[in-house]
Amino acid sequence: MINVAGHRLGTREIEESVATYPAVAEAAVIGVKDELKGQVPIVFATLKTAGDDDAKHTAADGMQKRVVEMLGGVARPARVYIVNALPKTRSGKLLRRSLQALAEERDPGDLSTLDDPNALEEVRSALKRGPDLGS
Repeated sequence: MINVAGHRLGTREIEESVATYPAVAEAAVIGVKDELKGQVPIVFATLKTAGDDDAKHTAADGMQKRVVEMLGGVARPARVYIVNALPKTRSGKLLRRSLQALAEERDPGDLSTLDDPNALEEVRSALKRGPDLGS
């Protein structure tokens, strides 16, 4: 759960909304600190097919619109990052705590269960280059 401007939102609900967008293969939503709203949702997503920057921007815009349609404007992701892989454990569980730590520029902690170290580097690179949509 995250608290956005006094509204408690489930990241799972936002993930499910994002996942209904046809281009999305997989998504992870985290809450990050925000001075004005307390927390804001951030999306990290992989696409079913690779695309250029325009395709990524279109997909990111579509994800945001889908969340607003399904859950309302308060749940609208502040930023959307398109990556080639999401960090997971060997058993396939998403490492949301690591995503949140990287997004908040903190140490991601113990990564001994990480299945593919390149996935974490994908996220680091995406955070450095900036979101595919959002501020």
